[in-house]
Amino acid sequence: MFRIGQGFDVHQFAEDRPLIIGGITIPHEKGLIGHSDADVLLHTIADACLGAIGEGDIGHHFPDTDPNFKDADSAKLLEQVWKIVTDHGYTLVNLDCTIMAQKPKMAPHIGKMKKRIAQLLEAREEQINVKATTTETLGFVGREEGIATMAVALLQRKS
Repeated sequence: MFRIGQGFDVHQFAEDRPLIIGGITIPHEKGLIGHSDADVLLHTIADACLGAIGEGDIGHHFPDTDPNFKDADSAKLLEQVWKIVTDHGYTLVNLDCTIMAQKPKMAPHIGKMKKRIAQLLEAREEQINVKATTTETLGFVGREEGIATMAVALLQRKS
């Protein structure tokens, strides 16, 4: 049995925060605002995985009203989500992600992101695809106000 889930997330830029995307820190003059470390890509992946198994979203499992998740490492949150997925009897077939950012350029960091995401999802790197695009200077992404991401996860019940 196969299950598909999709995720989407947006975070706004802010001064004096690290920029963490896909489980890695990217050099940039601004980071993203969030209750946790604001890793917009890992949040999106978590939502895609939770959606595939019908378990809501990351906000349901790790609410921003809970002080326990203040400045939480999103990689640790995704590990917990992945445990929920595997406890439901599923494994990853593949994951396809898109990062929408005018700046910084993501291409130099995609290999490290894929490796980190594969580790977190107990998968092989070839099961993970991460790509990036700009919005041609249009909208909040184009004005460099924030970053948006989307992801689709295909899961399969373990035999």
